[in-house]
Amino acid sequence: MVVQFPAQKGSWEAVLDLRKERKDDWWEVEALFDHCFAPGREALSSYRLRDDVSPISNLCFVAHDALGVLGGAIRSWEVVIGDKPVLLLGPVAVHPTRQAEGLGGLLINELLAQAESDGWTRVMLVGDYPYYRRFGFSKLENVTMPPPTNPDRVLGRALIGGAWDGVTGTVNKITVSLLDP
Repeated sequence: MVVQFPAQKGSWEAVLDLRKERKDDWWEVEALFDHCFAPGREALSSYRLRDDVSPISNLCFVAHDALGVLGGAIRSWEVVIGDKPVLLLGPVAVHPTRQAEGLGGLLINELLAQAESDGWTRVMLVGDYPYYRRFGFSKLENVTMPPPTNPDRVLGRALIGGAWDGVTGTVNKITVSLLDP
């Protein structure tokens, strides 16, 4: 889908092709993640939950500008807490030349809308609360990510009322999907 939205950096409108990530986007997206995150990003605990698990293809998006340059990307994985399926949002990255234009928010909102449409009830991520609260995320109490993870950065959002009620414990990677949206 082609999206137009006012850019924060100037008076022009950004025109982006926002679409689901395809297999041939993989390495370009990986290069963007490498560029946007610190070296060693794959040593983070979130990546242990992603090892040998494919992302949810319907919930991975890319945004290219009018010249075909990748401006941003977002991926998601299924994890479990106890026997409850949870959508793990991220990573999300916006190329430094496209930051402060609202592209990250566009990607997050698109993913959340698609996740809800696909039947997901709860989403979590590891991130900065001051940024993610605008999307309805709040700190998850009694949910533990594998170490080393700062518990104040473990955030969740219910896509339906009460979706996080009674969900406690350690976040684990899946071997077989519990939810087939």
